Amino acid sequence: MTSLAAIDVGSNAIRMAIGSVDSNNNLLVTEDYREAVRLGEDVFKGGFISEEAMRRAEAAFVRFRNIIKTQGVKKVRAVGTSALREARNRDLFLKRILDTSGIRISIISGEEEARLVYAAVAQKFNFRRKLALLVDIGGGSVEILLVRDGDIIVSDSVKMGTVRLLNILGERKRGQKIFYRLIRAYADGLRRQLRKELRHRKIDLCIGTGGNIEAFGDLRSLLLKKNDRTIVNTRELDEIVSRLESLSYEERISKLDLRPDRADVIIPASIMIQELMNQADIKELNIPRVGLKDGILLDMLPDSDRHSPEKHQRQVLAFARELGRKFSFDEEHGLTVSRFAVALFDQTKELHKLPVENRLLLEVAALLHDIGQCININGHHKHSYYLLKAAPFVGLNDREKGIVAVTARYHRKAPPKMDHAEFASLMPEDREIVTKLAAILRLADALDSEHASRVSAFRLTRRKAKITFSLRGNGDLLLERWALASKASLFEETFRCKISVAE
Repeated sequence: MTSLAAIDVGSNAIRMAIGSVDSNNNLLVTEDYREAVRLGEDVFKGGFISEEAMRRAEAAFVRFRNIIKTQGVKKVRAVGTSALREARNRDLFLKRILDTSGIRISIISGEEEARLVYAAVAQKFNFRRKLALLVDIGGGSVEILLVRDGDIIVSDSVKMGTVRLLNILGERKRGQKIFYRLIRAYADGLRRQLRKELRHRKIDLCIGTGGNIEAFGDLRSLLLKKNDRTIVNTRELDEIVSRLESLSYEERISKLDLRPDRADVIIPASIMIQELMNQADIKELNIPRVGLKDGILLDMLPDSDRHSPEKHQRQVLAFARELGRKFSFDEEHGLTVSRFAVALFDQTKELHKLPVENRLLLEVAALLHDIGQCININGHHKHSYYLLKAAPFVGLNDREKGIVAVTARYHRKAPPKMDHAEFASLMPEDREIVTKLAAILRLADALDSEHASRVSAFRLTRRKAKITFSLRGNGDLLLERWALASKASLFEETFRCKISVAE
């Protein structure tokens, strides 16, 4: 058995899970630990982690390190989420934790956080032929995922975490009644965001994660005398929320046996999940009692089916298509251009000499190259860049997303130049990748220049420095031939060849 440890440095607490992996690559979580270090309290108020919070975090990591050594853990991964993403002195925090414990923390994006939570949840449910809503309520943010047939199609990170709202609104300084009204007003913003993402789609399955949501399952057992802590319906949730709101902070601790650092944040969490369920017309909330640390452990397992290139490609493309629909793109044209782009990539391997992972980046850029048209037809290539750069994207890291965005930006008009800020900001090796991918994308776009799908297939013939296109399709394809010739210059300059089209 191999032991692994995952550490989640959250806004409300620091958690560690230890898991054992057997010879068949099966994971069993054997230990769970939690340290009540609320980093978000300082960060969401003033932007900095206080000295006291740093010392408490150092002590927690020293304890974790000792447990890790005692249990013979072979591999450790620690991640930071919302509070560390925003802390202006996070570099100092990371250095002090590394110096005192030897454990290195990596800070992950909201999209990566959501992906890891989903990895844990996916072990508990069958998503086949279902549209599922996954809500993860943390201290700093609320992660909303829509999952269709096992693929994440929407990932939204909203800065309405429980610790953040507690600091903004302040139950004790405003009084309970005003505090509850303000929380509901904030939750209405979350409802509007969900309404925009759902677009009248019917949810088949709703899943909630996070310590507060798990507490709802516990309160269902305590207050309503129900045995199952993994589910709660809307009627039961309304009753639980009513009971919580009738009690003071101190009474929530004494009468409900809630921890002090749970008794305050559970009110914002309960109101938010209540509003979200009402908005999505959901009757039942499933509580799998897994979270980020469980997803980290699964992600640390040796290569397995969950890391397969095929699954990764399917996930990325499913997310890309949904993103395009969000901006009302011409889906048929996007799919056609992406099909032509990957065919060109495959037929010009000896020319571009790019690693195969760039094929997927080209496919995404080709699929979404025109999404900027939702803002304005004029200059839409630049709008496509801004939208892709700003949008969350499950399955791509920041570097990959940058390559996709800049490649889409150069599908038309001026070629890549160093006096373009978006191109100059790339690493030198990524500038070379973008130039080659953009050259291919321009030709792929030319093959469907009229958005009419008249070209059905093509073949390239290469003789020394000359590449000839042979086109098949409907009609004489005169416009497509002209478009190929007019958009060939970047390809010809990049690969030092001449493009021609067979009669």
